[in-house]
Amino acid sequence: MSAVATAPRARAGRGQNRGTWIGLILILALWELSGRLLVDSFVLASPSETLRYLVEDWRLMSRALGVTLSNAAAGFVIGNLAAVLLAGIAILWPRSERVVTGLALLVFCLPLVATGPILRVFFGPGSGPQIVLAALAVYYTTLIPLLVGLRAAPDSWFDLVRSYGRGRMAALVHVRLMAALPYLFAGLQIAAPAAFLGAMVGEFTGAERGMGVLTVRAIRALDVEMTWGLATVATAVAILAYLAIGAVARRVLLEAPPVILAAPAASGRSRPALDAGLVVALALAGWAGAIWLFGLNPFFAKGPLDVAEALIWAADAPQTRATIGAALAETAVFLLPGYLAGLAAGAGLAILLVLVPAIAGTAMPLAIALRSVPIVTTAPLIVLLLGRGAVGTITLVAVMVFFPSFVACLHGLRQAPGQVMDVFDSYAAGPVARLMRVRIPAMLPAFFAAARMAVPASVLAVTVVEWLATGAGIGSLMALSASLSDYDMLWSSVVLVSALSALGYAAVGVVERRVLATYAPEQLA
Repeated sequence: MSAVATAPRARAGRGQNRGTWIGLILILALWELSGRLLVDSFVLASPSETLRYLVEDWRLMSRALGVTLSNAAAGFVIGNLAAVLLAGIAILWPRSERVVTGLALLVFCLPLVATGPILRVFFGPGSGPQIVLAALAVYYTTLIPLLVGLRAAPDSWFDLVRSYGRGRMAALVHVRLMAALPYLFAGLQIAAPAAFLGAMVGEFTGAERGMGVLTVRAIRALDVEMTWGLATVATAVAILAYLAIGAVARRVLLEAPPVILAAPAASGRSRPALDAGLVVALALAGWAGAIWLFGLNPFFAKGPLDVAEALIWAADAPQTRATIGAALAETAVFLLPGYLAGLAAGAGLAILLVLVPAIAGTAMPLAIALRSVPIVTTAPLIVLLLGRGAVGTITLVAVMVFFPSFVACLHGLRQAPGQVMDVFDSYAAGPVARLMRVRIPAMLPAFFAAARMAVPASVLAVTVVEWLATGAGIGSLMALSASLSDYDMLWSSVVLVSALSALGYAAVGVVERRVLATYAPEQLA
């Protein structure tokens, strides 16, 4: 590339870096001013107060951070390896994709609020629940973008592989893996904060050390400086992980996105009802088999028949159903508005950054910070600022949904093929025309992948908020059931929440297929 071509890009990069620093300074100044104005309200600690706390208690914080980081890193590696393995199986054996993704979805939909106490009983003391929850929090956020990326290659590339007499494995290695790298890195960037969150939720369930343990202590003591100190450290860790993965992606991803004009051939007959039935049967068999294989105590380990009895034919089944139904109704009031607001905010900000790149320097750090704070530390802060009502709960759900949607949409907008953009440039098309006709269609697969992943994520957010702050809804009911050892109620709630999350996911998938059939049919293979 010539010096003439690189000079404007270098100037743009310097301008964006300058904007980033100006934005950070403005955010810190606003935070400091707000902290000083609200000094007697016990809701906000200023940056200077937070920094003073971190300096004075750096030994305590560093020990807790080391524990949580090690658990999160182990879960991050295990979860992402599982995602790559599942994606490989689904691509090499296309008929298994619906079953693989269905089972993966059911496991991902398990609410961490309830899964944590069950894993604590299963593993006992130690790091087992933290690592498992971190892995559960990340594997699906990598699996879905990876599957999208493995299909994001022109059909002509597969024709070339077939013309040399090579099979699916060669296509996977030489075509699909290369095409999937941008989506894999996008998934890893989303997964990094999620792993930290999973590890902290695991520490909530009775761990002895870690950031989650300190968070519980700060919430109970109403220690504002400690709460903001934990949030600051967690945010810094998540941002550094996000930026590090992004830096690796920029060094690896050197090729322009390919042009995909034709839909590949269908991989087989569609059998959604049969596949759904097979997923349910395998899930029930695996559930009962795990209890039998590990010899779990029937007092806390409830199998499918135990849950069916608790919900259908037990003497107190009507009361159980009524209690869970009332809790679910309370949760739904906050869940849907927060989910839609998070999706709209994520897609809207990504589009805004593409149309007005000059604001990226200010908006990107704020966007990363908003989501990088783990929800278990965000919840107390937002509840302190916005209260325990609808506004605070909906805001927390929206924050949880916002960042994955934003990252996915931004990557999708950047996947607009350069050759098509060159055609629009030759016709002097404006940025809005290019956005509407090229970038948004290119973004749609990533947007819907984020929308599907956001369904379980929004359920996690609202249940955590209800558990930690509001004391209402299904999250509070599950936490209360765990503390009272009411395992019939706990397992029944887990099953119903997981099933409803899976149904919400499927509903988004129906909308996705209808939209992609018109604007991006190549993603429907």
